[in-house]
Amino acid sequence: MGGQLSASGSFQSLPCTTNADWMSALCPLLWDVPLHHLSIPGSHDTMTYCLNKNSPISQTQSRLLQLLDKVLPCVTRPLVLKWSTTQVLNVTEQLDAGVRYLDLRIAHMLVGSEKNLHFVHMVYTTVLVEDTLTEISEWLESHPREVVILACRNFEGMTEDLHEYLVACIKNIFGDMLCPRGEVPTLRQLWARGQQVIVSYEEASVVSRHAELWPGIPYWWGDQVKAQELIRYLERMKSCGRPGGLFVAGINLTENLAYVLGHPSESLQKMTLPSLPCLRAWVREQCPGPGARCTNVIAGDFIGADSFVGDVVGLNAKLLHR
Repeated sequence: MGGQLSASGSFQSLPCTTNADWMSALCPLLWDVPLHHLSIPGSHDTMTYCLNKNSPISQTQSRLLQLLDKVLPCVTRPLVLKWSTTQVLNVTEQLDAGVRYLDLRIAHMLVGSEKNLHFVHMVYTTVLVEDTLTEISEWLESHPREVVILACRNFEGMTEDLHEYLVACIKNIFGDMLCPRGEVPTLRQLWARGQQVIVSYEEASVVSRHAELWPGIPYWWGDQVKAQELIRYLERMKSCGRPGGLFVAGINLTENLAYVLGHPSESLQKMTLPSLPCLRAWVREQCPGPGARCTNVIAGDFIGADSFVGDVVGLNAKLLHR
């Protein structure tokens, strides 16, 4: 799927699947490049396209916001929803668009059943984690030479038993598709083994018990409202040198309370879309590879609203000219 901006600045998706098999379409010279030296498009807060407007405010939010939600849910929930939604395309559409890093923030609701796990970003999603993992697995079966990185992170309300339940789901659903942790593999190595999934898991004690899990992947989060400030942050991070393995540069903007109060009729989408040309220009200047200032995964909001995915994938051509 792809998309465009309407005259009013809203997101309109358009059918386009040209990036659905971009990994298998790479120049064969790149098949032997480790994944952490390739340029890989990702989506920030992947599952927010299905946040539930009837869901309670997350327990990680401030007590004041939780209190307001109990007293005035008809006011707080629509407000929270429009500032929490970072994606419009569903997970299959994102994969079709070429996204290969999925930012999965997992939670167990206090009011939920014992084993039902949801995704969360201030409020919880309508879909269940197990159903989404199954959807990803089915997509991969139809695209046997594509590889996805699943970043399981920001766990909320997760007990030891729930972590073990989630890991069991991951193993049962993906089975031999899982790439055990070790040296970051190349595409050729993964294809030879029939492996298509790298799972990073931001809970070190759980990772230590399961060889199928990789440690949490670093995510450069600028926490900025303005695109130029975010770019300055990313350039500072690059000047300090890239991490040794897989890592993410997030080109997602973040609202703060002052901005929300000053723009009561806006949303995260309305704040983000006008900045996409500036952020896209920064993306096109990046280079993948092993160098200290090289980028790897680049993740953004509202995937499909512009040429972001194609721009990130296109950076891999720079590796051929070195």
